Amino acid sequence: MTTIPLACQEQLLPGTDLIRKYALATALGFDAVELRGRGDLSFAARLPELRRARAAGVVMPTVCVEMDHFIGDFDRERSRDAMVNLRSQLSVIAELGGVGAMTPAAWGMFSRRLPPFDPPRSPAGDRQVLVDALGVLGEHARAEGVTLFLEPLNRYEDHMVNRLDDAVGLCAAVGLPSVRVVADTFHMNIEEDDVPAALRAAAPYLGHVQVSDSNRHQPGAGHLDWPQLVRTLLDIGYPGWLALECRLRGDPVRALQQAATVLRHAQPRAAAA
Repeated sequence: MTTIPLACQEQLLPGTDLIRKYALATALGFDAVELRGRGDLSFAARLPELRRARAAGVVMPTVCVEMDHFIGDFDRERSRDAMVNLRSQLSVIAELGGVGAMTPAAWGMFSRRLPPFDPPRSPAGDRQVLVDALGVLGEHARAEGVTLFLEPLNRYEDHMVNRLDDAVGLCAAVGLPSVRVVADTFHMNIEEDDVPAALRAAAPYLGHVQVSDSNRHQPGAGHLDWPQLVRTLLDIGYPGWLALECRLRGDPVRALQQAATVLRHAQPRAAAA
């Protein structure tokens, strides 16, 4: 029976180190730990810790960048710094035997839905900045044997890339197999008219999926239809992970167990449909 493996972001897991976090994650029903990559090259500075974790059998397929500036920043130096950090993260995750690193175009920088409504850069300028950055990082990812994943965010968190088709258009413009799309179920719940249809349309470019419920809490705490979502991913032959990125409502361990249970129970029904 085909199933999609589950990962849990490291900051959600109680524990003093990655080895203990992974032990808890697997006990709760997850298969891996998704890492977080902060700025100032701090992810590379963690290499001794990450190497020990890998040697102990910890599975770490992906890293999600965690900074206050990103590749689409209006400031060229901040954009450049985001690229330096992502380049490093791609190299580190490659050394760990992982599959890739993910980033949004921006986060919290500007929203057309909030004053002053008109950004200081044109849509054509936004697109060029992103295509250029994704092209450079995509070439580095290809050389390292990993993938750069671009994540659309909702309209209140970013003004450039909000829907899967926005991200697909950028990936197509770059034209590298090492640049693919992240689908985040929370942002899709806000932006997509039809979540399964959006996933199907993005299928050739879909490389990673992050999951939280409609309210940003753990799966099962909101109103998303998890069997339908998982069935869609299985139907399109999605090859990646379901990575838990959410807030936890209630006791953290019980919330994580709920999330794993919801996602696991959705899969047999989906595969048998």
